[in-house]
Amino acid sequence: MIELSAELVTLLMLGGLFVLVLTGYPIAFVIGSVALGTGFLIFGPTTTFHILYTRFYDLSLNYPYLAVPLFTFMGVVLQHSGATKELYDNLYEALGSLKGGLAIVTIIFGTILATCLGVIAASVTILTMMALEPMIKRGYDKGIASGSIVAAGTLGILIPPSIMLVVYAPQAGLSIGQMFIGAFVPGLMLSLFYIIYVGIRCRHNPALGPSIPKSEITPFNGKKALRLVKSLLPTLFLIFAVLGTIFAGIAPPTEAAAIGCLASIILAIIYKKFSWDLLKRAMIETMKVSAFVVMIAAMSYAFVGIFMSAGAGDVVANLILSVPGGKWASFGVIMLIVFLLGMFIEWIGIVFIIVPVFSPIFVSLGFDPLWAGMMVCVNLQMAFMTPPMAMSIFVLKGAAKPELGITMGDIIRGVLPFVAIVAITLVLLMIFPQLITWLPEKMMSKGF
Repeated sequence: MIELSAELVTLLMLGGLFVLVLTGYPIAFVIGSVALGTGFLIFGPTTTFHILYTRFYDLSLNYPYLAVPLFTFMGVVLQHSGATKELYDNLYEALGSLKGGLAIVTIIFGTILATCLGVIAASVTILTMMALEPMIKRGYDKGIASGSIVAAGTLGILIPPSIMLVVYAPQAGLSIGQMFIGAFVPGLMLSLFYIIYVGIRCRHNPALGPSIPKSEITPFNGKKALRLVKSLLPTLFLIFAVLGTIFAGIAPPTEAAAIGCLASIILAIIYKKFSWDLLKRAMIETMKVSAFVVMIAAMSYAFVGIFMSAGAGDVVANLILSVPGGKWASFGVIMLIVFLLGMFIEWIGIVFIIVPVFSPIFVSLGFDPLWAGMMVCVNLQMAFMTPPMAMSIFVLKGAAKPELGITMGDIIRGVLPFVAIVAITLVLLMIFPQLITWLPEKMMSKGF
């Protein structure tokens, strides 16, 4: 064992984490190796294994995390159920004649999809398969088309039911239900701002998103409106099955996730897509995602356990609290750290590492923990859209047909304005915190 100051341990662990992440090794192994190596160095094997065992055991007893595999299963089944295709087609008929209409339809559809799926990969894949080719064939700018899909698909990790909120809430000692309620307004704000941005750009420069030729447009009559309403019913059914049972007090989020699984299976049966092959595929995908989450969670728990035991958490807290400019300057530093981490580390690793460290700091600074937590989650929207660790970008690139000619340059160029919109939204949420806190307070006052 070696005597090291808390400051040196902080530098060693955070610096080691950053350097090893750049090597490209899986993030779980990187986090775990830094924790294990540092623990052996300053505590010795006996104390280190005791810390790791205690942390792993606590994680295994964390009941809310059961919602992760359940929401994943629900999302995979819905992805292959066929319930979403009809909705996109009807939205396409209703709004495709507008300048930038297909991109706007994609954002609206992505927002609706976000209320059914909490898995980014599923949302972006569905939007890419349904929307990218029609937009490119209609002459849409590749940047606008790609950016709309990435931004809209990423909403699935913010708008409930969101796996990120399920993971974040227990770490911060918050209610998952409250975080679900608090996420609605920020999620819908982002969606609205995305639509406004696309509408303004395509109206100013119609070549970026041309409307459907008049010869191909048929009037939007009552029959089409009825078809649109009917295509919304499966989505409303799933939303009620999950969020309705939570807000009505029938079931907490974990049990509501199980109800959502049943609802997604019912929809797959109705649309005649249910089969043993679908069930098998959904279970395998669920196991993969759940194992990924648990592996990173366990290694992150280990990292935080060593980090806090060595006094490094106090070093970070004192550093942030001593930033000149008061509490808002300290808060700005935290937001900057989250943004920079999002460029290099998977969101789940960020949540498990920073939340135990930053949550007490938020309280010390006098911020509402729910508001501060939602600000971090909105900030992490940018993590999915900022290279090099930009999951949404890579999912779109992988799902796009090669013949469409979409390059990484096209996607990044199209995504950057949407990243700026997220940053603007964060500023608005700082100026008007009630946008996050009002609805949860209202729901709680009524006994929800």
